Amino acid sequence: MNRHVLALLLRPGSGERSLIALPLIAFGVVTTLVLTVIGGAQSFWTWTDEMAPIYQALAAIALVLLVVPLLSLGGAAARLSARRRDERLSTLRLLGVSPAGVTAATVIESVLLAGVGAAAGVLTYLAASPLIALIPFRGEALGLAGVLLPPVQVSMVVLGVLLLAALSAVIGLRRVVISPLGVRMRSTVTTVHWIRAVIAVGVLAIAYALISVFPSVAGFVTTIVVLAGLFAAAIAVLNLLGPWILRVTATAQLRRAERPDRLLAARTVLNSPKAAWRQIGGIAMASFIAVFAGTGVSLMNVMGAAEAEAQLAADMRTGLIITLIGSFLMVAASVGVNQASDVLDQRELHRSLHHLGMPLDMVVRARRRAIMSPLLITAIGSAVCAGVLVFPLMGLALITAPESLLTIVAVVTAGIGIVWLTTRATRPLLARSFASV
Repeated sequence: MNRHVLALLLRPGSGERSLIALPLIAFGVVTTLVLTVIGGAQSFWTWTDEMAPIYQALAAIALVLLVVPLLSLGGAAARLSARRRDERLSTLRLLGVSPAGVTAATVIESVLLAGVGAAAGVLTYLAASPLIALIPFRGEALGLAGVLLPPVQVSMVVLGVLLLAALSAVIGLRRVVISPLGVRMRSTVTTVHWIRAVIAVGVLAIAYALISVFPSVAGFVTTIVVLAGLFAAAIAVLNLLGPWILRVTATAQLRRAERPDRLLAARTVLNSPKAAWRQIGGIAMASFIAVFAGTGVSLMNVMGAAEAEAQLAADMRTGLIITLIGSFLMVAASVGVNQASDVLDQRELHRSLHHLGMPLDMVVRARRRAIMSPLLITAIGSAVCAGVLVFPLMGLALITAPESLLTIVAVVTAGIGIVWLTTRATRPLLARSFASV
């Protein structure tokens, strides 16, 4: 199989250009937000006065709360066109191309897409930097010099995005290399094991114990490093636990389904819990961040009584607003791109349902239910996990204060609203998918 035939098979077919545009958008959003978050926080580490450690601690926590979910979004971006790539590469395998050749083709394609998206992300970051430089901290704007990263650091972020794309492509290739015929016949089934729940509970228990101990026995810098790492681990655990929870709830809904749309919604989730999680995982991250935002609001109200701490309280408010904006941008990008990709990826299913006589409105209701039904459980579960980790640091009084609860509810409601609006916005795409059959 020469390289010309390989290029022909990897070329997007009719109606598949959107499947290439979607990961480009996702990689661009990831690169822009990662550079913006790191660039905005870098100036904090140049301060050396007595208040500097507090700002640095808050910056470290904000970086973890935003960068880790963004990396998860980057991994999802590398898998957006997985079905198209799986089918084309499985054809190569069935025609006799070696696993090494399939691997090389996939990694090259993924890295090229990530590279183009990352380049667009860098340009967007540079264009937005003058606006970010106007954000005030400690009574003055950060300044353009404070938010622009050196070329070496920008290159490292881009390289990280490329490595993430390559790694995700290699991991996703296992099904094609092992069973190309299964991919062509769509006989593979995505499963999630209950061991995920055991691992998640264990990690959260360890994190809770360490957070309870470290602030009292370790130095400030050590405590911040440990806390940031534990928060990152907790967010990773949410991504591990989420698909299993969706599978359990969808199984229960399948048993109780009395209408076609409910049956189809439950089967859609069970067909691929991981794909279903990718569509709502952003809400889990937003709920996690909402708990920190809520406790931060309560803490600011307490600090506001002391005039000497008024500046820190104002800066915390600014930081919370930035973190929440970043969280909502992440949710919008993750949910929007994944939902649009899901519609494009299931055109064969839509064709079959159309031939069976199922109306478009019923499919729309089923799709919306498959997305919206798990949202409440996901949002509440993520908030509880964050509350468990925040409790040793802030105490129950700050977590359950009216300001905290109001902030948490407002953030979660806004996140759910973004998901709902996205399901409405992608309906025309689903309608065109039906019209093409």
